Amino acid sequence: MMRWKTACPFNSQSTRPPSLFTSMMTSVGHQSRALLQDIARRVMIARGLAPEFTPAALAELEAIRAPASASDTAARDLRSLLWCSIDNDDSRDLDQLSVAEAMPAGATKILVAIADVSALVPPGSAIDAHARQNTTSVYTAARIFPMLPEKLSTDLTSLNFAGDRLALVIEMVFAPDGSLATSALYQAMVRNHAKLAYNSVAVWLDGTAPVPPAISAVAGLADNIRLQHRVASQLAALRHQHGALSLETPQARPVFEGAVLTGLAADTTNSAKRLIEDLMIASNGVTARYLADKKFPSIRRVVRIPKYWDRIVELAAAHRGTLPPAPDARALEQFLIAAKDADPVGFPDLSLSVIKLMGAGEYVFELPGGAVAGHFGLAVRDYAHSTAPNRRFPDVITQRLLKAAMAGRPPPYANEELAALAKHCTGQEDAAKKVERQVGKSAAAMLLGTSVGQQFDAIVTGASDKGVWVRIPQPPVEGKLESGRAGLRVGDRLRVQLVRTDVEDGFIDFRGVA
Repeated sequence: MMRWKTACPFNSQSTRPPSLFTSMMTSVGHQSRALLQDIARRVMIARGLAPEFTPAALAELEAIRAPASASDTAARDLRSLLWCSIDNDDSRDLDQLSVAEAMPAGATKILVAIADVSALVPPGSAIDAHARQNTTSVYTAARIFPMLPEKLSTDLTSLNFAGDRLALVIEMVFAPDGSLATSALYQAMVRNHAKLAYNSVAVWLDGTAPVPPAISAVAGLADNIRLQHRVASQLAALRHQHGALSLETPQARPVFEGAVLTGLAADTTNSAKRLIEDLMIASNGVTARYLADKKFPSIRRVVRIPKYWDRIVELAAAHRGTLPPAPDARALEQFLIAAKDADPVGFPDLSLSVIKLMGAGEYVFELPGGAVAGHFGLAVRDYAHSTAPNRRFPDVITQRLLKAAMAGRPPPYANEELAALAKHCTGQEDAAKKVERQVGKSAAAMLLGTSVGQQFDAIVTGASDKGVWVRIPQPPVEGKLESGRAGLRVGDRLRVQLVRTDVEDGFIDFRGVA
């Protein structure tokens, strides 16, 4: 699943003189993608990530000839079900499929199939070692650095259209009100009957465009997706009643014409993305509880109670909202809904400020019967990343734990190893985000190289002893505030002037203006 992100760098950066690349932008033209790729490789290595696979991993890859077979398993044959994938237009690493079935008395069965990556990537292999080192695919502005070789992640372990694949199926039966009645996990052979894209599915679901041809080509699929959408909407409504937050993360993706970077395009959420997100949240809850019920250890994904709640309270007050002095997810959600209704155009900036003040997510090790923190933003207690094993190593770990639990085998990892892996995955995910952020800023510096001296409206997205960072809306990029920053806090708005760009190091510097 392709994901482009823009975020504020909270690492300290020294002020550098203007790069030669800034003054040479008129001559780099066709070299922009290659330059960004070189920057990405350099930054990855500096942050302890491997941009390329080792010869040993490539040798192992050469020996893998076909997708995993169900011949040695008790896998069910579910290929006839109306499975489909919904992802980005350009996604090639398809981790999950979904399908719905109407049940008696208004209940609905939702099945989510997850690519069986662990069947072809055994622990201790060279391919596994690469995935374990990076722990995630790295999505930079110029190139994707996949966690697994593309022969696997986009082919043999991807749930591709018209291909028969082995999968781990999460079965969930929901009552008419959207509450989970029963759940089960098992292996199955599945077949993707339609490769769909978020944007075209969303406008159809919203009633502003006709049904996509890939849906109408499969009898019954349109009704099936509508049923999935209805259940997903119920799941979201229930989570929001318990305090799940209605946040919008401003994102931008690079736009290239051939090898030339021409702009940054906004990448917003929509009804199809929310459909998949809601089904994945439910699935990740089921897998976490399954391991707990089997008395297995696990790695959970948590977002702790916000450390800077007092600043969120102040931010709400600046937007004519009131929050209690103690962290309260339901109260924050009510404020966010009201703020979006009052100012839908400015809401993404407010949302980004709240996200920054909430703090980052992390992976934590949990023993059976433990009591780790839940996910504050999603308002869920049990949450284990398990639905994207082609691009996240914690999901591969969870898949191995699940398959061992299903087969009645002991956990494939010792507790000490799982605890160390949770910490390692958190660190490497942070490193990958910093790489993505820095390369994204290098791309933005390319675009802004001829705009030095121009003024922009901006919002503060980061403020600490290390410095102040601001975000401008067009193009949607962030940079460091070199002067005029006294007393500024996250969420404050100001006018800034662009004073410097540095493509090589991804620096974009502003100064505050009166």
